Amino acid sequence: MTETVLEATGLGKRYRRRWALRDCSLAVPAGRVVALVGPNGAGKTTLLHLAAGLLAPTAGTVRVLGSPAGHERGRVAFLAQDKPLYETFTVADMLRFGRRMNPVWDDGFARARLAGLDIPLDHRTGRLSGGQQAQVALTVALAKRPDLLLLDEPMANLDPLARHEVMRDLMAVVADTGLTVLLSSHVVSDLENTCDWLVVVNRGRVQVSGDIEDLLGAHHLLSGPAELAGAVASRLAVVEDDRTDRQATLLVRATDGLPALDPRWHVRPVALEELVLSYLRQPESAALPRLVMAGAAPTDPVPFP
Repeated sequence: MTETVLEATGLGKRYRRRWALRDCSLAVPAGRVVALVGPNGAGKTTLLHLAAGLLAPTAGTVRVLGSPAGHERGRVAFLAQDKPLYETFTVADMLRFGRRMNPVWDDGFARARLAGLDIPLDHRTGRLSGGQQAQVALTVALAKRPDLLLLDEPMANLDPLARHEVMRDLMAVVADTGLTVLLSSHVVSDLENTCDWLVVVNRGRVQVSGDIEDLLGAHHLLSGPAELAGAVASRLAVVEDDRTDRQATLLVRATDGLPALDPRWHVRPVALEELVLSYLRQPESAALPRLVMAGAAPTDPVPFP
């Protein structure tokens, strides 16, 4: 059975009277690059902080690398959205700081990576460009050689070229090491060609979780006469139903393949961004497999609502 790197069961976090995350259950396999997607305020950062052991749950449990979150900090790296660097430190100072703070540290990797990026070690981090600061912060996180890398909006405030370079370099490290990455974003286009697992968080709850290829293969966009929509809805799970008096466009989920349809329906595959946006617009819809807990046998998928 595939190792589970992150496992949450009934996980919740409340700040006074407001639940930032509630009844969250998911399991992330090892070796995946996971897109954690949702609108601002959906609970993505809270989930990452819980996984990193920086927050204690109000309800439920979260296990990372087989232990309660926070017990394996030497094997987990977390990079916050503000890319924390000491602005008066030189890049070399940051590497020395990282070496002293982490029991495992690959200084040769860090220096070689920054040299390949043409980032001078004697420059103060506060005077680097936004893209360079992101690369230095990412280098410090990677140099501790984690098994799990948690990234909170790593491309925030970067221009398109810098975003592309950061993701390209991160994927090169993943290809070399087999690192598991969980990265949050509300910009799906930043993740579309790099991630292979999707988690959608909406209104503090996990709404979608699964292999991206499987999710895209199970969803279809149908366009056809509005009078035919009711018959489709009686046979398939409809995620989103957009109708006019004459025309209907349906996003449907068919995990066992589409049945024979009236030939007046036009069927096309769904793109990742279309899939995510449809679910976010329909928070009552969900695509969640039944969890496979560590050491347990696989079970059938949860019936979709």
